[in-house]
Amino acid sequence: MIKTRRVVKPEEEIRKADILIEALPYLQAYRDKTILIKFGGSAMDDPELVKSLMRDIVVMETLGLNPVVVHGGGKAISKAMQDAGLEARFVNGLRVTSKEAVDIVETTLSGRINPGLVEMMRDHGGKAVGIPGTNVFVGEKLYEVDASGERVDIGMVGRVIGCQLARIEEALSLQITPVISPLARELGTQQALNVNADLAAAALARELKPVKLIYISDVPGLMLDPTDPSSIIQSINRKEAFELIEQGVISGGMIPKVKSAVDALNAGVRKVHFIDGRLPHTLLLEIFTPEGIGTEIVREQR
Repeated sequence: MIKTRRVVKPEEEIRKADILIEALPYLQAYRDKTILIKFGGSAMDDPELVKSLMRDIVVMETLGLNPVVVHGGGKAISKAMQDAGLEARFVNGLRVTSKEAVDIVETTLSGRINPGLVEMMRDHGGKAVGIPGTNVFVGEKLYEVDASGERVDIGMVGRVIGCQLARIEEALSLQITPVISPLARELGTQQALNVNADLAAAALARELKPVKLIYISDVPGLMLDPTDPSSIIQSINRKEAFELIEQGVISGGMIPKVKSAVDALNAGVRKVHFIDGRLPHTLLLEIFTPEGIGTEIVREQR
């Protein structure tokens, strides 16, 4: 049967080719390199955006990059706790987690969200494996300080003091994308600990040393004026980041994110990025275009 070709404007096809040529230097630079992606925030609330992001990670995998994913799931945990009749309480942005609650956290993160993300990647033809954070992160209990300066026990909440990389490295050697939940195994007791996903990703970056650590959340980046999206900072170095914290430009929940990013840079990560997961293909735009998207923090300004 004879088939006819649809009529297209030559400039449209040329533009598609131009996009590939534009991406070539980045494909060459990042092929076989590890890129650590932390995904969380309200960007996880839209199933279509989540599916789109998982497809974009499959694109990275197919192009020869080595993505590693650490995911969050705060809102899903809050709902699961509410369904179980447990009140969600926070101290300095960290979830107070009782022994009963940590079982719910573990079931939600490692038993539901993690396999769901892996399945999405496989649906797009990707190769992924879910790894519970308790098989990666070694932790110790974390204590907070309240407004009066008193130490507060916030339950089964931890900070990462070490990482076991064997399963991640095995997956990467087979060109399989590891998808990791933010839970740690307490040193000594072997109890599961709830870990802030941003801090878990930074701790992993310090040991895995990817070329990029990318935080995908529900903010467009670091802004000079949080009320003005046009004030997004394109690029800053470590010193400038701390100056913005001292000036109050970076505040609230962004402070631990930025400090953990600087820790990762100090340990050898080349660049850390903060990008908006509510935008389609934000990850690919960050990696494969000259302008990128959101904010990058580098060791020293070029």
